[in-house]
Amino acid sequence: MSAAPDADPAALDGWPALAEAAGREAAVLAALPSPTERTPGQRAEAEAAKGTARAARARFLDDHADAVYDRLTEGRSRSLRIEDLVEAAAAAFPGLVPDADLLARERARTQADKDGHEIDQGIFLRAVLRSPVAGPHLMEAMLRPTARALRLLPEFLRTGVLEMEAVRLERRDGVARLTMCREDRLNAEDNQQVDDMETAVDLALLDPSVRVGLLRGGEMSHPRYRGRRVFSAGINLKNLSSGDISLVDFLLRRELGYIHKLIRGLRTDDGGAWHVRHVEKPWVAVVDGFAIGGGTQLLLAFDHVIAASDAYLSLPAAKEGIIPGASNFRFSRYVGPRLSRQVILEGRRIWATEPQARLLVDEVVEPAELDAAVERSLDRLDGEAVLANRRMLNLAEEPEDAFRAYMAEFAFQQALRLYGEDVIHKVGRFAARPA
Repeated sequence: MSAAPDADPAALDGWPALAEAAGREAAVLAALPSPTERTPGQRAEAEAAKGTARAARARFLDDHADAVYDRLTEGRSRSLRIEDLVEAAAAAFPGLVPDADLLARERARTQADKDGHEIDQGIFLRAVLRSPVAGPHLMEAMLRPTARALRLLPEFLRTGVLEMEAVRLERRDGVARLTMCREDRLNAEDNQQVDDMETAVDLALLDPSVRVGLLRGGEMSHPRYRGRRVFSAGINLKNLSSGDISLVDFLLRRELGYIHKLIRGLRTDDGGAWHVRHVEKPWVAVVDGFAIGGGTQLLLAFDHVIAASDAYLSLPAAKEGIIPGASNFRFSRYVGPRLSRQVILEGRRIWATEPQARLLVDEVVEPAELDAAVERSLDRLDGEAVLANRRMLNLAEEPEDAFRAYMAEFAFQQALRLYGEDVIHKVGRFAARPA
């Protein structure tokens, strides 16, 4: 069903029922203490109110996702990233998704003390992404360069260097060298790391003198790995427990933003490039130490992966209780369904020296030989024919509609997982451990 971009929400079937349920939900929650202080009866009352409101939201969006999206994007004439889209939805359709004030109050609480309003964002984004009309438009919007990258581009083109909190970017010999540099936390991922990574990927793709991209972890100052390179420890579970990992700005922006850009490239409006809609480049990743969780997820988007012989890879989804990004979509393509279940469901580690590791990495070399192996791989991927062929490989291996369908359901399921009692219990125990 469609509507004019300026359609009144009240004119859409189901809106009065949604507004009433959302109002009741807000009143019930406002009258109750915080979640960790509620009695069993109060918890049941809160869950009943939230459940009724969420059912109304889902029914409304089943019928009107395209109409809502058209209004927010002025008939798809504007490209809004997911963070801007949910903000616009909160203003135009009060009660459909949480507004900025409600999210700010939630953000100030630990994960255990939140009411899970991000689940409503998941309901909304699932409906938008699975629409064959709105979904592709949103996916394209997420492939555009960020405002931050465009602002930093002139200086980076001039100097070839950018120092950010989580990532260092340097252009040298036609290679954009990205170094993850959260040295005190083993490159554990959080909202800031996602922002810095997307900025770095955008700049590497926008710089016409860059032909190949390289990602590697820097040297650590963490006591257990001081002076050693580490690729990634995955999601920062302490930040998740404290409520500082967000559905939109971390979990969804990460997958639909910079990781998707590694595969599809950057959507540009350069009228001179009539023959291609996206700026793409080949990418190499180097695994020192370990690639845990999100680190292994990242590797699935790279064209060539080199691992040190003493490194290991893992996707501890069952241990953390959340969904490992798009790994459930991509991992079986590399290793097959049986090993996928062992790694994702049972938490199996894969050491670089195991035969199965060659399904995930292209080269395993001794740590002292990594630098030379990296330079050889960069040389091999530097060519116009490589670009054309990687584009065709990615189209065949990861059809856009299939990825969009996965991400639609991921938006909802990951939102539910963030607020599962098992997740809150597990990350709470992790956060209590000494560093």
